[in-house]
Amino acid sequence: MTENVLKLTDVVKTFPGVKALDGVELEVNSGEVHCLLGQNGAGKSTLIKVLSGVHRPDGGRVEWQGAEVTFASPQAAMKAGIATIYQELDLVDGLTVAENIFLGNEPRTLGFVHRSRARRDATAILARLGHPEIPAAREVGKLPSAAKQIVSMARALSREARLLIMDEPSAVLAHDEVANLFRVIRELTAQGIAVIYISHRLDEIREIGDRVTVLKDGRTTAANLDARTTPTRELVGRMTGRSIEYVFPPRPEVAQRGEPLLTVDGLSRAGEFADVSLTVHSGEIVGIAGLVGSGRSELLETIFGARKAHGGTVTVDGRSLRPGSVAAAVRAGLGLAPEERKSQALILADPIYRNVTLASGGRFTTAGFTQAARERAAVEPVAESLDLRPRDVRRPVRTLSGGNQQKVVVGRWLLGGTRLLILDEPTRGVDVGARAELYQVIRRLADEGVGVLLVSSEVPEVLGLADRVLVMREGRVVREAPATELDEHTVLDLVMAGSLLEGSLP
Repeated sequence: MTENVLKLTDVVKTFPGVKALDGVELEVNSGEVHCLLGQNGAGKSTLIKVLSGVHRPDGGRVEWQGAEVTFASPQAAMKAGIATIYQELDLVDGLTVAENIFLGNEPRTLGFVHRSRARRDATAILARLGHPEIPAAREVGKLPSAAKQIVSMARALSREARLLIMDEPSAVLAHDEVANLFRVIRELTAQGIAVIYISHRLDEIREIGDRVTVLKDGRTTAANLDARTTPTRELVGRMTGRSIEYVFPPRPEVAQRGEPLLTVDGLSRAGEFADVSLTVHSGEIVGIAGLVGSGRSELLETIFGARKAHGGTVTVDGRSLRPGSVAAAVRAGLGLAPEERKSQALILADPIYRNVTLASGGRFTTAGFTQAARERAAVEPVAESLDLRPRDVRRPVRTLSGGNQQKVVVGRWLLGGTRLLILDEPTRGVDVGARAELYQVIRRLADEGVGVLLVSSEVPEVLGLADRVLVMREGRVVREAPATELDEHTVLDLVMAGSLLEGSLP
């Protein structure tokens, strides 16, 4: 029999000049997956931090297992049985897997940390999650992103949580790993554990969710909706306050691509990808579909010079790029928006204008001193063209939503006159409304003659946005075709069960 384990009534949280939560209502039952939907800036992150003890509410009532509570710290929330897995994983790269799992909760004997027991218990938890192959003694910093996600889940489970909060847990997981994640979630709910699941992917909500609560502008706009039967149109309307279809900008009726801009010929990196060839014309969007681990992100970084190729060539306008040189790529007119924008592309504490001018700062320097007023004047029209919100370019980037942070990264390359824009997971962590805006920006740039090369884990996004698609599996291109000649079923079959080209990675 299910019982109510968490109830929020009229919860308010205010920061200087901003009311992040403005009367939130939420009820979560034991043994259910309760999905939390809302655009970036709707209040989801603040609500998570209230529940996990990072913030104290300024008003309203939080009841946990029938009693009113206010958690003074994250440790207090964890001790009460609430564990949180954040989208930006809070692991310590220099510590081992076991040390991260039991950080602050180490098994001890006579006051001394029992390391062998920690490794043994960590291995057992990882096996429960379906990943016994992750070594408990390995440094977390040496693991791929998907494995780090599993370690973060293991740490939450080590606390014997009664409520598990998951913020975009599938963002770095491959298709089979998402299936394993859902298997684990179902096992947990069968044991009576409650799960709050946050995702922008509505198909995931349908598959794993029981009920849905929607937030907009810090308020609950819908509560306890059926996750499987509530129409998508209603969910999107509740999130945005307006009707938004998941529609991609129309492709030009007649192909308007120009001369070849980027040519990749036989590019290879040992153990990552092999013999990849592709061409991007000016005014063309080329998409790459493939699972995490297929070599797609590594390919983009190698083209951009962040990794050095072991074979093959990259040319721009017929001129070869020096391998392993980001500076050479930027001078040739290439710009990269990486998958991990917060850690790899942005200085979160700096203002918007300073982030936009990062790649062209020399233009705004006189006698060794940066002219901030000139920077702001140059960035203002870029912010306007991208419909950046809020428009104040002096705001710290960390205060922006995910979609607007991505616009800042794109704006950096527009300011520098980039001719080929490389996008790795351009809408990761971006809500449905902001996605539509980014799609419009990308198509407009292509219509203006910019070449675009993009990677996305979401097959509909690749098929809906790109003019031409390459499908990668295990480091090789297994199919290339116009997007109009492919469908989602065909692409998924290729990336998951299709036949590889002859040979294997060197």
